[in-house]
Amino acid sequence: MDASASLETHGQDRHQHEGEHPPSPGSGAAGEHHELGWWRKYIFSTDHKVIGIQYGLCGLVFLFFGFSLMMLMRWQLAYPGQALPVLGKWLPYVFGPNTMPDGKMTSEFYNSLGAMHGTIMIFMGVVPVAFAAFGNFVVPLQIGAPDMTFPKVNAASFWAFGVGGIIMLVSFFVPGGAAKSGWTSYTPLAAIADKGDAYHPFFNGTTLWLVGFIFLISSSLLGAINFITTIIQLRAKGLTWMRLPFFVWTQFVTAFLLLLAFPPLEAAIVMQIMDRVAATSFFLPTGLVVNGAALHISGGGSPILWQHLFWFLGHPEVYVLILPAFGIVAEILANNSRKPLWGYKSIVFSVLVIGFLSFVVWAHHMWLTGMGSTVSAFFQTTTLLISIPSVIILSAFFISLWGGSIRFNVPMLFATAFLPMFGIGGLTGIPLAFNSADLYLHDTYYIIAHFHYIVAPGTIFGLFAGIYYWYPKATGRIMNEFWGKVHFWPSLICMNVIFLPMFLQGMLGMHRRWYDGGQGWTLSGEHIWGLSGFQWNSPISWAAWIMGLAQIPFIINFFWSIKHGKKVNDNPWEATTLEWTAPSPPPHGNFIVTPVAYRGPYEYSLPGRERDFTMQNEPVEATERTRRKTAEPVLVG
Repeated sequence: MDASASLETHGQDRHQHEGEHPPSPGSGAAGEHHELGWWRKYIFSTDHKVIGIQYGLCGLVFLFFGFSLMMLMRWQLAYPGQALPVLGKWLPYVFGPNTMPDGKMTSEFYNSLGAMHGTIMIFMGVVPVAFAAFGNFVVPLQIGAPDMTFPKVNAASFWAFGVGGIIMLVSFFVPGGAAKSGWTSYTPLAAIADKGDAYHPFFNGTTLWLVGFIFLISSSLLGAINFITTIIQLRAKGLTWMRLPFFVWTQFVTAFLLLLAFPPLEAAIVMQIMDRVAATSFFLPTGLVVNGAALHISGGGSPILWQHLFWFLGHPEVYVLILPAFGIVAEILANNSRKPLWGYKSIVFSVLVIGFLSFVVWAHHMWLTGMGSTVSAFFQTTTLLISIPSVIILSAFFISLWGGSIRFNVPMLFATAFLPMFGIGGLTGIPLAFNSADLYLHDTYYIIAHFHYIVAPGTIFGLFAGIYYWYPKATGRIMNEFWGKVHFWPSLICMNVIFLPMFLQGMLGMHRRWYDGGQGWTLSGEHIWGLSGFQWNSPISWAAWIMGLAQIPFIINFFWSIKHGKKVNDNPWEATTLEWTAPSPPPHGNFIVTPVAYRGPYEYSLPGRERDFTMQNEPVEATERTRRKTAEPVLVG
């Protein structure tokens, strides 16, 4: 069944109103449409656009909440043992009296904040926004589909995410507080934490973390199946694989990463739950001593097995975070440089290579486990190899800017800032590929800086770029340009003030999980760039709090523009891909006329044309074929 037939079977009606069901075949009620109620239309919707917006709003809320947890941690790191002004006396009423007595943070609460910050930011923030929100809203529009292949599975995916998020949040309020074993939940600590007379056998932080994670994983698996099927089956007529927008390719590969990497972790989580509640010992070795007493278990388990199963997901997960951002940045760079994306086929194949290699590099997170030289050599080699396609993509993006007529609107500011920020994150990761260097840098602030340069000013800048770029398609209005720039510049400056000094702290040997900020560590007293390693915590923390304030203009701009933003036409950026042929906002079924693709996704500045953009649904004229044969290669790439 081709895409056009698929569109027809979905019952698309050119006069159908948003929120109405198409008539059932043979119902005899061709002229009767049934208006959905508010709850079905906006809460329990099966429309991919509504689900995408739901994912986006929930993910952004979780991102800000996870960021707020980090801002609390930064107070403890900058001013260890001191009472938090104003908020300090109120937080015990929220999180419990043992979290911040007299406004001073306890070490247990600090560990909970660290574990939940990582979990929330990655699995409840970036992944839902980058993959699920943008993927749900944009991918069907870009491929000319009326919806996802399985709309009800799509809705189930969102609600599994919602249930998992609620369980994670509830864990803050059970006796003992949220999980304290890090966002990686390493055993044997995670198998014995939050257990004893003071804890409920099930309603405790670590067990709820594990249960919530099962729902989050199930959500991603349902979404991945849906994305893969939709991209394969529902592409518009004429939209061949090499005519797909690069964003669709990145979502396609990301869906495969989730589908293949998450099941081993889900199985491992079930086993860790069994270790906690059913006296098994999948990950508990013989001879454990806890609080001076031998732990009575059958033994024979392997803590290293948990690390293998976790990082088999954990490293592909890095590309789950970054690939959608690559796709967003590609769309915006081509649009705002008014040029075709340079090296389209090379970056598509690079994404496919990244997808494959991401499954054979996971053990570089485990150099300290003492693996043999042969295994180390293999994982060092694959880790270095995976940097090559990443460099190809980044280079193609820079080359795409060369000679372009660049428009520095807000989406373009975030997209161009993404390039050097991701470059710093990637280059600083190369030393970590070697186990000799990693033995020193492992679990220091160097790791924090490297990873966050990829995910914070990297991926999250890509997400902001996408929000500003596709906001007019979702609402029919554009966000305020001035306040967008007020959001961008402090965010860019503060990101670098936060994470650049962490490289220095890491090279001084400061541990990433020290509750006192490293003030008692000899090497952290060494001075570098005028401050000691410990003293750098103060400017880093102030930059983090200022960056938190810098998100307020974005929040106000986002919600204010829904009703009061400037109205724009269906294609305000003068883009070329199929989503801009749909009305803004798109109706139920997305398109008034079933789209057909006649050309590639980035037909900008073609010779001999009046406009500098040619949309994918515009037929190729005979005279254009002649011009193409004689045109410069850069114009037809």
